[in-house]
Amino acid sequence: MATDHIRYDLLASEALRGVLRRVLTDAAEHGLPGEHHFVITFLSKAGGVKMSPRLLAQYPEEMTIILQHQFWDLAVSEDCFEVGLAFGGIPERLVVPFSAIKSFADPSAPFGLQFEADETEAPAAAAPSLPDDFPAPPDTLPAPSAPPATATTEDRPKSGEGAEVVRLDRFRKK
Repeated sequence: MATDHIRYDLLASEALRGVLRRVLTDAAEHGLPGEHHFVITFLSKAGGVKMSPRLLAQYPEEMTIILQHQFWDLAVSEDCFEVGLAFGGIPERLVVPFSAIKSFADPSAPFGLQFEADETEAPAAAAPSLPDDFPAPPDTLPAPSAPPATATTEDRPKSGEGAEVVRLDRFRKK
């Protein structure tokens, strides 16, 4: 087999990350149109990822976030995006380099991308804390368009079983 000196795989990956960057930039400037929302999975310890020690302890390998109704101050640069989210009612600021992202999906489209994330761990350093001028989450957040799904007994893992992976389609209006 011939050697790929051009590295088409890297060029394609870079182009697809450009799609992700563009979509997030548009969302930062104009908000999310219609029912669009983003499901983003990234490596927690990849170089450049910034998250609190509390979140890193909860998600030591990877983390999935959903940008839909309750996020604020989305900012996008050439190499990363930053966003404010609340976890358990506690505001957090995440910084996620595009190279750390494993997957991106917009279930309303439906559209999804898979990436080979850069697994290079960030050097050990103090995790960022919220700056004094970091805006608090808005006092009033828009109500979700649909009531949250509630788990039934059959949805919950039985004692001694591991967690169940659930598809988002399961909770969509039909």
